[in-house]
Amino acid sequence: MSFVGKDIPHESAAAHVAGESLFVDDLPPARNELFVDVVGSPVAHGRLHRIDTAAARALPCVVACFDHTDIPGHNVIGPVIKDEHLLVSDTAVFLGDPVVVIAAESREALAAARKLVRIEMEELPPIFTIEDAIANNQFIAPAKIIARGDVDRALAAAEFTLSGELHVGGQDHFYLESQAAIAYPHEGGTMLVQSSTQHPSEVQAIVAEVLGIPFNAVTVLCKRMGGGFGGKETQAAQPAAFAALVAHKTARSARIVYGKDDDMRITGKRHPFLGRWRVGFTAHGDITAYDLELFSNGGCSTDLSLAVMERAMLHADNAYFIPHFRVTGQVCKTNLPSNTAFRGFGGPQGVVNIENVIEQIATHLNLDSIEVRHRNLYGNPTPPTPSPDGNGNGHFANPLSPPLGEGRGEGRAPKSSSRLRLSGPATPTSIDASDRLTTPYGQLLRNNTLPQLITQLRATSNYDSRRHQITTFNQYSKTHLRGLALTPVKFGISFTKMPMNQANALVNLYTDGTALVTTGATEMGQGVHTRIRQLVADELGLDYAAVRIGTTDTSKNNNTSPSAASATTDLNGAAAVNACVILKTRLAEFAAQKIFADESAGLPASPDHVLFNASLVSDARRPEKQIPFRDIVLQAYLHRVDLGARGFYATPGVDFNRETGRGTPFLYYTNGAAVAEVEIDRFTGELATRRVDLLMDAGVPLNPGIDRGQIVGGFVQGMGWCTTEELCYGPKGELLSHSPTTYKIPSIGDLPPVFNIAFFDNPHSHVSLKRSKALGEPPLLLGLSVWAAIKNAIAYVSPERSDTLSLPATPEVILRALTPARVAAK
Repeated sequence: MSFVGKDIPHESAAAHVAGESLFVDDLPPARNELFVDVVGSPVAHGRLHRIDTAAARALPCVVACFDHTDIPGHNVIGPVIKDEHLLVSDTAVFLGDPVVVIAAESREALAAARKLVRIEMEELPPIFTIEDAIANNQFIAPAKIIARGDVDRALAAAEFTLSGELHVGGQDHFYLESQAAIAYPHEGGTMLVQSSTQHPSEVQAIVAEVLGIPFNAVTVLCKRMGGGFGGKETQAAQPAAFAALVAHKTARSARIVYGKDDDMRITGKRHPFLGRWRVGFTAHGDITAYDLELFSNGGCSTDLSLAVMERAMLHADNAYFIPHFRVTGQVCKTNLPSNTAFRGFGGPQGVVNIENVIEQIATHLNLDSIEVRHRNLYGNPTPPTPSPDGNGNGHFANPLSPPLGEGRGEGRAPKSSSRLRLSGPATPTSIDASDRLTTPYGQLLRNNTLPQLITQLRATSNYDSRRHQITTFNQYSKTHLRGLALTPVKFGISFTKMPMNQANALVNLYTDGTALVTTGATEMGQGVHTRIRQLVADELGLDYAAVRIGTTDTSKNNNTSPSAASATTDLNGAAAVNACVILKTRLAEFAAQKIFADESAGLPASPDHVLFNASLVSDARRPEKQIPFRDIVLQAYLHRVDLGARGFYATPGVDFNRETGRGTPFLYYTNGAAVAEVEIDRFTGELATRRVDLLMDAGVPLNPGIDRGQIVGGFVQGMGWCTTEELCYGPKGELLSHSPTTYKIPSIGDLPPVFNIAFFDNPHSHVSLKRSKALGEPPLLLGLSVWAAIKNAIAYVSPERSDTLSLPATPEVILRALTPARVAAK
């Protein structure tokens, strides 16, 4: 019996529905527990002159107010580079930058005390935007480059060139459970912290550093989170440190839970990006050279911004082989909360630039963008063949706009046509097939499924016939526009920082035959604990119900990596399997010697013949003799066999040199593609996504039901980033969209009424865990198909205005793109 590959429900599903699942703030208060909150800087950039907490401290039920002078250890912290303060000591660097920590015996007293704290600041000039940071030379680190070939020479020799820039907005994590932590002081100066965190080991380290105590004096627990999406990878450490500071100073347990408004105001977001690009290409749509400059808004400190930029650069090619390629990346320093990890971790910002460029090339050449994508795919040396009748296969009429290609970019304009055309024969090239499978940073794509994915999805989604229908609709509809686009994704799976590609797991067997597993993985709704239970049950030959996953605990699993990078199951699941292998080896040796050996029958002890299946243990040479697993475990205990094992796993073969921009940063790639069809109201810019067809190469899914849930959730979150989730700031750096009333995540009404999801059959992913592929982040990038379809719809009316489309494409942005320049000027 195998549980891997089965649709087993999420392990907490029933408890969630029944309201029995416990999150941090559901934990009952300890005796004399205190409530904690912070008071932040009233300006985005200012020098601290004076703090007055007298009035706040005089309130009944207010126990203490602490500032930077009360921190016993380090006030300067950071996950990679220590360049951020826990509490302002000299200069505030964003609006709401924590200055004072308040502890009170009630939430009401806490709220009243916050209003009475007086902070005097000398206001300094702030910087909020990427453009202002560039103008003022405000960068977090020097620029980095990944390059191949001779980009400048190839651009100069290109048949056609285009250039432009793309503004890409940020995104709030909008997890349902805000940042939360409870700190419990224990004897000997030790501290126990319950934290809603993706990275318990980092919370452990930061709390220990702030308190000035050893790491082994801090234990961090995380049962589950009500969402994370990257927002609790590094930034859960600060609230935990605030609670721990209060607990340390008062010897009372302390609880902090951010309100939704404060959480959105003072925590980091997905990084906004500015991309400046130049591209060279042929009349057939072959990209010969691509030069991309990426600038991100890192906010006030480093956090993970350099790693986010690195992954954006590593994904700037997306699914396309480009012989002459250069991407330059630099992180800007501004006076906003430090931006941080977000599902996709820079990958979406790198991918959207090349997808935007492909749409621009297609418009310039009067081609359907699917043809340009197909020609340039990794591993696809020849273009698709035109259909005999000249229809279908990507043609669409564009009678509502001027002839494409006139006055657009440099180089010879293609022959004007009211019809998008198919590309002709491939231009002769000296690039061989193996070259077309190598990324700009030197990694060879193995088990590349991109061409097959595009071909299959194009057929199953009826792309070509729908293109013809959309062209006809746009020709005659006076009120609405429709657009269609197919976008692929090639997403690398592994942490790009090599030491993070490791995990450990502890598996304990009990004498009733059950197993308890603990790992460094944290459950935030993605189903990692369910998958690990399936893996352990299969490896030990147990029933799924006989395996339980324990609370993530730094005292049991040390020095763990965060639950991030789509690698959590790969790493922790593999470590758990390795622990099971150790236990099976011990049990097989014991059973072979004490249970199954029969010298008189010519059956010497042979651990290699011992089988574990369906909660039974047997010898392959005598299959009729089957012993319950629990009996073997009990007998092993009585014979003093160790029934606990620690497994360890380190991802093999990953190595990337940041100085040269070369190496193999990923164990494998998860591929996918999506076709989106949209409809736009010409007069309001209102958007409706009519249909989405999505095809995902998940290898051999560990749990198809949960994997499907990840695909749906990731795609919808990506669609929200592309269309509705707009971060709006005021002139002083204040976030204006800081609640559900002003920040619009997709609702049920935004889902396409036709939403087809399918798994691509690929049993050949032999380097990954059980031939499965990670799905946490890749589907999010397929939300870009909706944005590309919007761009395509606008191109029917005005190719020039479609060039201006930024992200997110809100109704206002769409309407501006649809508005003729002369009208917009008025």
